[in-house]
Formats: sequence, structure tokens, C-alpha cells
Amino acid sequence: MTPIFLVVGPPAVGKSTTARALATRFQKSIHIPVDDMREMVVSGLLVPGFDWNEGLVEQLTLARENVIHMAKTYSKAGFAVVIDDFWDPFSRLNEYVHLFQELNVHKVLLFPDEQVAIERNVKRSGLEAGDENITLGIRVIYGFLETAIIELKDQGWIILDTTGRSVETIVDEILSQVE
Repeated sequence: MTPIFLVVGPPAVGKSTTARALATRFQKSIHIPVDDMREMVVSGLLVPGFDWNEGLVEQLTLARENVIHMAKTYSKAGFAVVIDDFWDPFSRLNEYVHLFQELNVHKVLLFPDEQVAIERNVKRSGLEAGDENITLGIRVIYGFLETAIIELKDQGWIILDTTGRSVETIVDEILSQVE
């Protein structure tokens, strides 16, 4: 069976860049960004923020269910699969439990220094460094993750501090921990 990776983390920590670089290490691979699946919604797209309403939960669940189906299909066809998703503090990514039970999924959490995550998110968003929403949003996610990290380690997650590290170094470390 070909490998399946789930690369997650807070916003703007390099999940997509890392996932794409990881996928290039295999002869046949696919990179499946959950955000791209969600953005296929033409009317009524809801984005994560401070209001986690029923509609947003539905869209996240549908996107993840479709990503899981794609992952199984491509894996069965011999492709290495790299999914990238954000750490969802509300579902705690429970949508993936069946995938974890059925297949050997390498679960990776990218977890740079909180201040680095804030700076990357500010740069990516184009907003001012003092924008309270960006800072608060990152701090909330980090608060949830800091309490979950021991549990995630016990569940076999690879947890990587990506602060000041190149993408290639991060990918090398992921692969060294799964081989």
C-alpha cells in the first residue's frame, strides 16, 4: 500500500508548501488541499473564524469526507497521498478517524513558535501586524493545540517545530520518522 500523509497545523505555518514538497518525493503522488476542496463551493462558502456555525461545520465535514474518498481512491491506484488541512479545534479532525482505522496514515502536525505563526499569518493576509483578529485567532488555536499535544503524541502524531527550518529539512524529518 502506498503511504498516506495528513499534514495539519495552524493557519500559515507552511502546510501546503510542506505537503507539496513531500508529495514530490514519490514517483506517483497527489497533494490534496482541503481548502481547495472547500473553495469549490460557489455560493454560500463559509470560512472558519470566530463563528463556527452549523453551515460551516457541514462544509468542513463534506470537504473532509470527499478528501478521504479521494485519498482512498488514489492510494488504491498506487499514488502516495498527501492531504493538507488546518487543525480544527472543534472537531479535532475526528472526520478522519475511519481513514486512520482503515489505512496506515502518517499524521503530521506542523507547530512552529506561536509568534512565528502570527508573523506568517500577518504577512500572508496583508493586514497590519497589530490586527487583533489575526493575533487572537492564532492564540486560540495554539491554546487548543498546547492542551492536545500530549494526546496527539500518544496517538502517534509526528509533531514538528518548523521554526527557522527549511521545507526540505522538514520533509526529510517526516520521511525519516515513517521509514
